[in-house]
Amino acid sequence: MAGIDRPVTLAAITGAHGVTGEVRLKLFGEGVAALKRYRAFNDSALTLKKLRDDGKGGAIARFEEVADRNAAEKLRGTALTVPRSAMPVLGEGEYYHADLIGLPAVSDDGAVLGTVIAVENFGAGDVLEIERSEPDEKGRLQRFMVPMTEAAVPEWNADKLVVSAAFAD
Repeated sequence: MAGIDRPVTLAAITGAHGVTGEVRLKLFGEGVAALKRYRAFNDSALTLKKLRDDGKGGAIARFEEVADRNAAEKLRGTALTVPRSAMPVLGEGEYYHADLIGLPAVSDDGAVLGTVIAVENFGAGDVLEIERSEPDEKGRLQRFMVPMTEAAVPEWNADKLVVSAAFAD
C-alpha cells in the first residue's frame, strides 16, 4: 500500500474566521497535533502559517496565500490534502481510509462482490460501504455495508479486501 500516492484529505475549510484571512477547519484526522505535521497542502497551493485548536473539535488556520476574509470565504468547502507518501508509517493491522477506498472486495469463498467506495465511522468503529459489481434486476448497482472487524474482514492488502461470506449477503 505504500506505493499508492493519492491525496489524503486531512481537513476541510468550513469558512472564514475573523477579517484577517483565517479559516475554520473541520478535522478528519487525529486532531490539531496530527495536522501540524504538515506545512503544505493541496500540492503546495496552501502553506500553513499558523494553526490552533478552536476548542470545539475543529481548528483555526492561517495560510500564507490567504490575505483577507474574502479570500478565506472563497476557500469554503476546500479539502486540505497531503500525498499518501507523506503520512506516517502504520503498524500491523492499521490502515488509512484512503488505502481501502477503491479496493476490489471479494468474499472468503472467492466470489467477486464489488468495490469499497467509502469508509464511515458512526462512533462504534469503521464501516465499509461496498458497491456491488453486478447490477440488480432493475439495472442498479446495490450497495451494502460491512464493519471493519476481523470477523467481517479477515484480511486485506493493497490488491483486495476479503469479506466473510456471512457479511456479504
